[in-house]
Amino acid sequence: MIMDELARQVKESSIKLAAAGTELKNKALGNIAVSLQERKEEIINANRMDLDLSAKENLPDPLLKRLKFDEDKINDVVEGIYDLIKLEDPVGKTLLSTELDDGLELYKVTCPIGLIGVIFESRPDALVQITTLCLKSGNGVLLKGGSEAKETNRILAEIIIKAAEAAGIPANWAALLETRADVNDMLKMDRYIDLIIPRGSNDFVRYIMDNSQIPVMGHADGICHCYVDENADLEMAVKIVVDSKTQYVAVCNAAETLLVHERIAPEFLPSLKKSLDGKKVEMLGCPKTLAIIHVNPATETDWQTEYLDYKLSVKVVSNLDEAVEHINMHGSGHTDSIVTSDSKKAAYFMDYVDSGNVFWNCSTRFSDGFRYGFGAEVGISTSKIHSRGPVGLDGLVIYKYKLLGKGQIVEDYANHSRSFKHRKLNKEYTLKPE
Repeated sequence: MIMDELARQVKESSIKLAAAGTELKNKALGNIAVSLQERKEEIINANRMDLDLSAKENLPDPLLKRLKFDEDKINDVVEGIYDLIKLEDPVGKTLLSTELDDGLELYKVTCPIGLIGVIFESRPDALVQITTLCLKSGNGVLLKGGSEAKETNRILAEIIIKAAEAAGIPANWAALLETRADVNDMLKMDRYIDLIIPRGSNDFVRYIMDNSQIPVMGHADGICHCYVDENADLEMAVKIVVDSKTQYVAVCNAAETLLVHERIAPEFLPSLKKSLDGKKVEMLGCPKTLAIIHVNPATETDWQTEYLDYKLSVKVVSNLDEAVEHINMHGSGHTDSIVTSDSKKAAYFMDYVDSGNVFWNCSTRFSDGFRYGFGAEVGISTSKIHSRGPVGLDGLVIYKYKLLGKGQIVEDYANHSRSFKHRKLNKEYTLKPE
């Protein structure tokens, strides 16, 4: 099937899906969870094929780790689906109600975005999270995963799409694309696709943004920082930095740069190095860092590099302002954390660091839709329009204005025979189809 026809079909189905009730969507999600468990051996076998081929092609170990989709991962995504079922339906919420005049009522009501195109990296669990979030939020979805996960993505997409349709979800609500050419075709489908969410390298996301007229929501790099202030509890700081860097290195919310106040650097850095050496982390340091611990020198490029590996660049700074300036200049607007016992400094950091997620005394790894209680996420947005940070259900809906009248016409207001009241109503939109 040519891309234009496929996009048209999914777009048409997305319009029907937008009106699906909460009960139907939750029933479909339950079907998906059961089907994933029932066919887990097929999924694991498909994943082994992808892993074997990727190992032969010498994919880096962090990418192989992301690609692995075993029974534990299946259990995790199934648990996430049941959590998603429990969440409130984001569609149909009344955000505003105003009486423009007697019998003329305006409502601002949430609705699905429409058809979303998602291009994601090697993690098969991303496919499950993306499709189920789109389903719960009433959106159709076109999926394009990495070629290294081809077999895993194929079986997952088949299971999810069939299980949802068996529950009564409109046919063709989702589709999986498999070729590189499909990506370029997708970028031209502004007639059908309402939003593209890319998850991949900086160069790839830039390519998407530069080659499509479709709105793009996402992030290019995850250059996250930890700043250890002079008033930090150093034992706590070591734990937070080690977790931010090593709990899972091949993800966008792992810390890539550490900033340390010069007053505590001589005591803190040797202690941290001992812990990171145990995790086999390579540290790269500024000249002030090199004067304290024996590590390789950092270059200007390191301050703006997303390693996704066991590497951490370290810079000693003279004060909080220098730390904030460094983050805003070299960061990617993703996630940044301060470790300090001074609440005023923490408040300053969280107000002035221009990122979607700013933390106090905790690991950057908390920047995640599941950990935020969103059920899961389709990605992290570093843009400043519509949705920012982990994009869960609320990030996949927009709104429309619904005006209910009783024969009113604008001419009556233009000639001043009637006037607007603009009175706020505490009222939910309740008009439903038969």
